[in-house]
Amino acid sequence: MDSMPELHDALFKTLADPTRRGLFERLCRDGEQTVAALTARAGVSQPAVSKHLAVLKRAGLVRDRREGRETHYGARPGALAPLVDWTGRMTGFWESRFDDLEDLLKRMDQ
Repeated sequence: MDSMPELHDALFKTLADPTRRGLFERLCRDGEQTVAALTARAGVSQPAVSKHLAVLKRAGLVRDRREGRETHYGARPGALAPLVDWTGRMTGFWESRFDDLEDLLKRMDQ
């Protein structure tokens, strides 16, 4: 059913961590930021933020750009497309199952 399970697994595993998910959400909401700016609001150390950003980058969820001595990170929300497709398929699957269940319950009531 799933043509790219490794990609889905990587995205789900990456976003399962609340700190990584928070960093990704912040970059989506607030735009490009430096590691220092992200660390100031992350509630974890700068080395931890850097490690989380590296995982997000490997998953294709963020991009980085050097400017002098600083690295700026930005979200790549389009990288979520496989998850959006997957959740759309799962929504259709479950909606049809609930419709079938509703039909069965109506027949049982008659």
